[in-house]
Amino acid sequence: MLANIVIEFIHKGGPIMYPILVVSAFALCVLVERIFWWLRLASQRDAKQLDRVYESLEAGDLAKAIAESQNTTDPVVRMIHHGLHHRKSSMQGALEVAAGQELRGAGRFLGAMDTIVTLAPLLGLLGTVTGIMGSFTSIGSSELAVEKVTGGIGEALIATAAGLGIAIGTLVPMNYFHSRLAALKFDLEAAANNVLILAAQHGFDKVGAKTGN
Repeated sequence: MLANIVIEFIHKGGPIMYPILVVSAFALCVLVERIFWWLRLASQRDAKQLDRVYESLEAGDLAKAIAESQNTTDPVVRMIHHGLHHRKSSMQGALEVAAGQELRGAGRFLGAMDTIVTLAPLLGLLGTVTGIMGSFTSIGSSELAVEKVTGGIGEALIATAAGLGIAIGTLVPMNYFHSRLAALKFDLEAAANNVLILAAQHGFDKVGAKTGN
């Protein structure tokens, strides 16, 4: 029953409903993937492990800090380990590279979602134009029928509603993902600054000074 209603709704929306359906299916896949990605990231965060790494660095025990940051799922701790492991070349550069890799994964598909938010209403507007054009064509026909005029108007309204619905349904989670990305960026920058400060205090950022391993 529901399937028949959906099929009828799509049919009344006109041919523009097919690209709108493709966009909606893609948007749904992206949303599901991003939701599970952020849920998995939330489960991977380990504040206690991060504290242990900080404590080791504050105590001047570089070897212990490197060991504490190994085999981690926390992106912040993973960035710290990368920076400590490559401190002899450039600790700051290594931290920036690792942070960039973490942020790239967190920001995946945000550009696609932004495109969906822009594209879906435009497709709906295109459906509106084609529907109204169909209505005016019927008005100019010798065999004028009320059903043809109202059908064109209905097609325009359905396409517009579908496009706006997809855009609204994508915009809200997209903004949420942007806020989560900004929060992760802040955590990474704060951790990197803390590590650089502690490394400078104990000379870990200098080649050959207190290597600890």
